[in-house]
Amino acid sequence: MKIGIYGGTFNPPHLGHITAARAVFALLKLDRLLIVPDGQPPHKDLPPDSPAPEQRLALTRLAAAEMGDRAEVLDLELRREGRSYTSDTLTRLHALYPEDELWLLMGADMFLTLHRWHEPETILSLAGIAAFGRTEADTEELFAAQRDYLYKSFPQARLFTLTIPGVVDISSTDLREQLAAGGGANYLAPAVYGLILREGLYGTAADLKHLPLSWLRPAALSYLNHRRIPHVLGTEQEAIRLAVRYGADVEKARRAALLHDCTKKLDMEEQLSLCRQYGIQLDGLEQRALKLLHARTGAEVARDVFGVDDEIYSAIRWHTTGHANMTLLEKIIYLADYIEPSRDFPGVDRLRKVCYEDLDKGLLTGLEMTIEEMRGMGNPVHHATLEARDFLKG
Repeated sequence: MKIGIYGGTFNPPHLGHITAARAVFALLKLDRLLIVPDGQPPHKDLPPDSPAPEQRLALTRLAAAEMGDRAEVLDLELRREGRSYTSDTLTRLHALYPEDELWLLMGADMFLTLHRWHEPETILSLAGIAAFGRTEADTEELFAAQRDYLYKSFPQARLFTLTIPGVVDISSTDLREQLAAGGGANYLAPAVYGLILREGLYGTAADLKHLPLSWLRPAALSYLNHRRIPHVLGTEQEAIRLAVRYGADVEKARRAALLHDCTKKLDMEEQLSLCRQYGIQLDGLEQRALKLLHARTGAEVARDVFGVDDEIYSAIRWHTTGHANMTLLEKIIYLADYIEPSRDFPGVDRLRKVCYEDLDKGLLTGLEMTIEEMRGMGNPVHHATLEARDFLKG
């Protein structure tokens, strides 16, 4: 297996990092990419206002999610005390993957100084070097002299150099300055920018309780597992269509849709911790059914963190089970979650058609499908779902 290793401060991780990683991954035909944020880099001190290590780790994981399951973020340097030396990291990774072919990814600036790094002979004995130019100025001529020098000084070296046309070119220093001035979002994956806004990093000072939709979207996406992002964005688009069709408040529908799964990725222990924090009283089924809890906790987080009103709170609160005599917005979010474009299950096309003919008939159809599915799997049905169905049937 060919494994790429991409280290750096990632302060913050931006689209230039992602573009370069994707290009090298494809050209070297890597099987896996390990991204390793520095703890304390040996060649420079982190700026004094840098995020805490666990925050940089979280940001890097959100950025790596742009590459899907091929990329994994490791915290081994962040857990190491003192300076982070690449030779130590490669020694550790070689021990973990002794039979695999390791390639160390780096930008042109790092490649040109590689011979002055701590223990360069160890680095070059353990991994090939994949160096990439980040700007149009980083051409083959720039690499050639250094490549020849390294081959002569370290005969065992394996070197691969390339220039990546059109790569996003911005320094981390410039990006941090732009973020502090209210810009920089276009250089970041949306979820990364969302976490920066949520935690007030790099001098940002967003009022989370009054975010415009353009800022709420990345903030909401920063809560999600990357596989869930298409679903949430699809739910937003479906909620817009249903709100327009039935005369609901489109902005409220969008806000509810974006936040409806904000706690979905949490496990049972984390969900129950939030229930205790917010004083949520659970019934017997909720106490043992993980999939029911994110609607309860998500509504609380949406109100506590983002200041949503009671109508949006209620739409998030009931989007999983429904309940008797639902409001218009509750119905729209329940159904948008059910029929958004990425959903693919038997009967979904029929359900979509009914939803746009008559909202209540669509809701009743969706509730009955849920009840039938749950009973078919031998699972209990929440009483609120049964009550919602019975109310619509009269």
